[in-house]
Amino acid sequence: VEFDIMYGEGVSKTGELLDLGVKAGLVEKSGSWFSYDTQRIGQGRENAKVFLRDNPTIADDLERKIREQAGVGGAGGGIDLLDEEPHVDE
Repeated sequence: VEFDIMYGEGVSKTGELLDLGVKAGLVEKSGSWFSYDTQRIGQGRENAKVFLRDNPTIADDLERKIREQAGVGGAGGGIDLLDEEPHVDE
């Protein structure tokens, strides 16, 4: 398992969306360019992550499609593992 941990941010949700989108065939990677739904979203991984962060509607759509393919349900319809605070028993 690989994921980005960003200083001051924690686990990079947009990085995970991008990686899972590529793996699911929803995001196309051609050379250094990333495209989603026929739209180029960035040259290089970092620029594509910035695009997804700056365009939450597109990021939400991508997340929904990834969840549907995985059989988990739509965004907001279940538990968002990347946004949950860890539960610690005391």
